[in-house]
Amino acid sequence: MAYYLLQASYTPEAWAALARKPQDRMEAVRPLIDKLGGTIEDAWFAFGDYDIVSLLRMPDNISVAAFSHAVFAGGAIKDVKITPLMTWEEGIKSLLKARELTYRSPTEET
Repeated sequence: MAYYLLQASYTPEAWAALARKPQDRMEAVRPLIDKLGGTIEDAWFAFGDYDIVSLLRMPDNISVAAFSHAVFAGGAIKDVKITPLMTWEEGIKSLLKARELTYRSPTEET
């Protein structure tokens, strides 16, 4: 399974609801992730560009996209950024493969 970094921002209405009744929203989304065959490795509140940061393990891109669609449809999230992650081992393997390739930048002489 692959790792994904999820960053999300709540709507002002969602923040107001959380301020009135603080709750662990990861427990609300965990069943969705479980149903898609994934896991929430960890999650954090954040401040700045995003309100929530979590590390997910998911079986594939389609499952991650389905989760994103479902969360947006709920109306509490106004922005989501999902970044596919590679382990160091995968990164090294990709560099070794890249070493075997030749790419030429576009020039006026083609």
